Amino acid sequence: MSRKPTMGNFFSGSGTWELAAEMCGIEVVFESEIEPFPVALEAKRFPNAIQLGDVAKVDGTKIPKVDILTNSSP
Repeated sequence: MSRKPTMGNFFSGSGTWELAAEMCGIEVVFESEIEPFPVALEAKRFPNAIQLGDVAKVDGTKIPKVDILTNSSP
């Protein structure tokens, strides 16, 4: 049996990449966002995803490996 593809997203905003991934059968593993409303929205939509917070403070050696990495950098 094959495993589900995975993705992580930086500068998540309202989670557009995450919603598209979910619609395509891709598991959302982590997100990175600092604005309070989008963080709360993403936590509700993707309760199993790790919330990394401020991308400037993320240690890339400590985040889970994923198949797809996306971003919506401002």
